[in-house]
Amino acid sequence: MNYLYEDLQSIHAKLVAGDLTASQLVTETVAEIDKREPQVDAFLAIDEAGAQAAAAKVDAQPIDADNLLAGMPIGIKDNLLTDGLTTTAASKMLENFTPVFDATVVEKLKAKDAIVIGKNNMDEFAMGSSTETSAFKKTKNPWNLDKVPGGSSGGSAAAVAAGEVIASLGTDTGGSIRQPAAFNGIVGIKPTYGRVSRWGAIAFASSLDQVGVFSRTVADNATVLQAISGHDEKDSTSADIPVPDFRAALNGDIKGMKIAVAKEYMAEGVEPGVKAQIETAIETLKSLGATDDEVSLPNSKYAVQTYYIMASSEASSNLSRFDVIRYGYRSPEAKTLEDVYVKSRSEGFGDEVKRRIMLGTFALSSGFYDAYFKKAGQVRTLIVRDFEKVFADYDLVVGPTTPTTAFDLGRKVSDPVRMYMNDILTIPANMAGLPAMSVPAGLVDGMPVGLQIIGKAFDEESVYRAGYAFEQATQFNKNVPSFKGGKA
Repeated sequence: MNYLYEDLQSIHAKLVAGDLTASQLVTETVAEIDKREPQVDAFLAIDEAGAQAAAAKVDAQPIDADNLLAGMPIGIKDNLLTDGLTTTAASKMLENFTPVFDATVVEKLKAKDAIVIGKNNMDEFAMGSSTETSAFKKTKNPWNLDKVPGGSSGGSAAAVAAGEVIASLGTDTGGSIRQPAAFNGIVGIKPTYGRVSRWGAIAFASSLDQVGVFSRTVADNATVLQAISGHDEKDSTSADIPVPDFRAALNGDIKGMKIAVAKEYMAEGVEPGVKAQIETAIETLKSLGATDDEVSLPNSKYAVQTYYIMASSEASSNLSRFDVIRYGYRSPEAKTLEDVYVKSRSEGFGDEVKRRIMLGTFALSSGFYDAYFKKAGQVRTLIVRDFEKVFADYDLVVGPTTPTTAFDLGRKVSDPVRMYMNDILTIPANMAGLPAMSVPAGLVDGMPVGLQIIGKAFDEESVYRAGYAFEQATQFNKNVPSFKGGKA
């Protein structure tokens, strides 16, 4: 099955008509993955046996004509727990960890008869922006195999972009869905914080992490997000708010929609080619009946610094649970109890993870808490208030998803500060807990550019409506990757 030229609707029609079975679809999906994986390296594990067993259950009864996800193979980021299927968070620390239950989002997909085809590669514990910090492999960008796919959900994005799966799940802490979506020329959404349960997602930064969706089309994206959204009593941070019909919002009508263009998102640092594509995208939205004004989000300039204090502090706390006593990698060189902790954590965690643990521990330590973590929390409040002021008068904020197109493999991984600055345009939406989506906005020198659309809290409908109207007007989602290069 070549998912580059299919969508949920077209495949579902074949399943309903009996022209295709779920078992055949799984077989064809695995064949496509086998074909592309030597180039892309998007998966850490393929569960063909489990997928075929699930497909057999789907095939044993008529396909529900109203359930677009029935029989659909879906990729799952490897920090989302999957019952009986290894979940490593791309870390040596968890290389042999097999969960005994599903994350809520996986459970909800299975309830819709979707099929887990395998686990996607990622930056270790979701800490990275290029999928180069994975302990096991480096994922490549299907548009140019010498470029990064972005991160931390680079494997999930590359799998969709390469046509290996119709959709995949990722997580977004500071841009980890939207940035790889932009780099790979696909659709990626980070929903409102609390819209989707985090139960069973291996925590990085609990106040920022959110599960979201990758797909080639806005309509497919809305369908999958619909399936995984909603209150979960197991997650105290999930919101008990009704979930609207996201797909029903896709009417293509954005007449009268008021769009804000943040001048800080179009400032120095955004590559001229990227800026030009986004300016053209804004003109397209205006031609569809939207109005636009330039606004200011002044505290966004502090977002990166604030994020890396808060996220690292939360990571320091969350990753203390990996004590190698209950589970996790244990150093064979450990001779004493102190060795068990020190050597095992030193060897089990990669450099980037250790860097953030140490940064977070420092920020939380006695004498430094007020200077760093407390102040970061205060700045976060200012960022939230900036958005509140804008959304009092506007429906959406738009701008580039990333300041550049995908960069070369190995170019920034040794320079953490340069890597961190790559998230400068995506972090503010995480800090404010707002829904934000990246949609394809054309190409610059053969590499994709993403348009970021940020909405009010729990107003994914407006985000989807604008994204769909733009997609239908431009058809950029029909561009397919070239798989060129591959020497890195």
